[in-house]
Amino acid sequence: MKKLLLAALFLPFFNFAQITITANDFADGGDTVRMSVSNDMGIDFSLTGANYNWDFSTLTPSSQELKEFKSMSQASTLASFLFGGFQPPQYQASNFASSTDLPLDQIGTFLPVSITDINLFSKNSTDSITSIGYSVVVQGTEVPFKSDTIETRYKFPMNFGDFYSSRGYSELDMNPVVNAIWIQYKQRYSNVDGWGSVTTPFGTFNALRIKHDIYETDSLMFEIGGAPTWIPLPIPVLTVYEWWATGELEPVLRAEVNTVGGTPVVRKIEYRDNYDPQLASIEEDEIEIGLYPNPVVNELKVKTTSIGSEYYITSNGGSLIQSGIIEEFESTFDLSNAAAGSYIFVLKTSDSFQTQSFVKK
Repeated sequence: MKKLLLAALFLPFFNFAQITITANDFADGGDTVRMSVSNDMGIDFSLTGANYNWDFSTLTPSSQELKEFKSMSQASTLASFLFGGFQPPQYQASNFASSTDLPLDQIGTFLPVSITDINLFSKNSTDSITSIGYSVVVQGTEVPFKSDTIETRYKFPMNFGDFYSSRGYSELDMNPVVNAIWIQYKQRYSNVDGWGSVTTPFGTFNALRIKHDIYETDSLMFEIGGAPTWIPLPIPVLTVYEWWATGELEPVLRAEVNTVGGTPVVRKIEYRDNYDPQLASIEEDEIEIGLYPNPVVNELKVKTTSIGSEYYITSNGGSLIQSGIIEEFESTFDLSNAAAGSYIFVLKTSDSFQTQSFVKK
């Protein structure tokens, strides 16, 4: 009997309490979050409920991604104008980040130009996070554009049992680079359908589970034989399962599942993790410098993890402007006395030189 009473006394301490997620638990400009990517595609992510225990501890990482949420001070002049502080409040971006929201595979099939470097501009507020527009690089030219209908990705405070829906409409006119228009329409249904504990290789967390069902209809206009032609782009239904914990900035686990012909197909699994040099992408390892703003007015800011490395700032003609040692992850260089023109920032690491060009107004 005493053993039963002791068990009853201690049992509540093993239960996980419901939590509330707010905007403070999401990444904003200047934040970076490391995610591991797994290829364990046979897992059923649909199971959920109240006081649920999700165990994904056996996930095996195959690669890593470093997600960078950039502040608007790092945006180009054109994007800063379109999403800056002099725009209506709903279009004033808080941050922007690389995105896979545009169906580049389908678009590239029809267009004779390259489309790269997609960035999603977001507005973070106390009650929501919204998608307010994009920028893309079309044949080397940046094209930023607002979303005509702003999609709400998250509503706050987020609690178990919450449900909301939202839609977004965006139109990208690629003229005059190429006579083409891309249109995206999205309908999102989001349901906070579980709470409890979730375990990944990164650890165990109190979490809320949110399920997003996203229905997308895209179309592309381009010229065939001199005549404008609209082509529908088939986009399968996407279900995104996310487990959010307080203070983690990104979901501790996210799984993306497409429905193709009525069959769910897992397309991506990622979870919060620590840095592993054997998993980090080659591209990430090569990126040593984060430089902004560009163009520079008076102060150049440089982010790099190469503490102790030498740096040089030279003119395009090779004249040395400044040099020294990198002492902080983010350094500020006074260029107020430098003449207007083009310059090169050089970072000398132990085994290589990394360079980035910038312009001084």
